[in-house]
Amino acid sequence: MFCNWFGALNWCGRRDDPEEQPHEQVVATKKFSYNSLRSATRDFHPSSKIGGGGYGVVYKGVLRDGTQAAIKSLSVESKQGTHEFMTEIDMISNIRHPNLVELIGCCVEGGHRILVYEFLENNSLASSLLGSKGKYVALDWPKRAAICRGTASGLSFLHEEAQPNIVHRDIKASNILLDGSFNPKIGDFGLAKLFPDNVTHVSTRVAGTVGYLAPEYALLGQLTKKADVYSFGILMLEIISGKSSSIAAFEEDYLVLVEWVTEKPRKSKA
Repeated sequence: MFCNWFGALNWCGRRDDPEEQPHEQVVATKKFSYNSLRSATRDFHPSSKIGGGGYGVVYKGVLRDGTQAAIKSLSVESKQGTHEFMTEIDMISNIRHPNLVELIGCCVEGGHRILVYEFLENNSLASSLLGSKGKYVALDWPKRAAICRGTASGLSFLHEEAQPNIVHRDIKASNILLDGSFNPKIGDFGLAKLFPDNVTHVSTRVAGTVGYLAPEYALLGQLTKKADVYSFGILMLEIISGKSSSIAAFEEDYLVLVEWVTEKPRKSKA
């Protein structure tokens, strides 16, 4: 059933004739000073930290106008100069969809590269669904189904409607953010273009999300939209089972999630 949802959303998201679509003007991204973001996060205090990953550390901050924001301090060096970096950021900030995290602005000052995103109250799906005691949220089936549909819609938009089309590369539970009503939004889209090609591979392994990687991508480096679809399939297995794909601890055989799902029907028949 979930596969049918994704297929329908993917088909509906296609444009019949891209040339007939109105040209969208690229609006320059809002710029923040380093001092203003340092103040917003209380000097990037550890207690303000709400997440992290291959690209950097995320802090909860309060901007000068009182707006809450998720402030990501990038920890890897861009392969592009300042002008090229800002051009890519401007493109990312103009990609809008209900199931994509909105980029509010950025800071490019000295050696600092910081992105300012909308703040989502329920943090990540990894925290809510797979988190430890105190962070775990009991998600009922309607919420889980809605998270699958919304994520599929956002991913379909990135693949088929965003200009240029975007292959995310790192679809995983920690990159699916949840708002106050548990509506999903995909984060970190478009960032892979800003950094050296090997960063995603290295950081993904360090982050422990190798369980999401399509075999042809992990072994041969063949990156296509299919790699995202594979990762989305693993994500759906996590949502349905409530188990992490990156932990080999299923029964006595220490299987990873895909192996466990494949083997379980066989054992049931036996």
